[in-house]
Amino acid sequence: MSDTAKVHVGTLEDMGQRFIDAWHRAERGETVSETHVTFHDLPALLATLTPKRLDLLRYVRHHHVRTVKALAADLHRDYKNVHKDVAELAKLGLLARTADQIIAPYAEVDARFVL
Repeated sequence: MSDTAKVHVGTLEDMGQRFIDAWHRAERGETVSETHVTFHDLPALLATLTPKRLDLLRYVRHHHVRTVKALAADLHRDYKNVHKDVAELAKLGLLARTADQIIAPYAEVDARFVL
């Protein structure tokens, strides 16, 4: 797995083209290990990857976090809001939950916008 998650603003066609490109590389015997998260527009990306969620990702990446409750306490934030943030980031694949830990598997989130 790559240590970077790539975040895009794009269409279903853009996502499909990335998939096809990866498929062709795999057919040629290249190792394909990459994570892409695509949003349909910039407002959706910014509404999802808020500053508080990015702070949460950064904290989890650098600290051992066992539970959402402990994470909320460490961040001095409301449990309900942190639980929602963890669920959303996990749905995107930017966080992972095991039986005893919350993990941020990527050292980098690379977001690019084509103007």
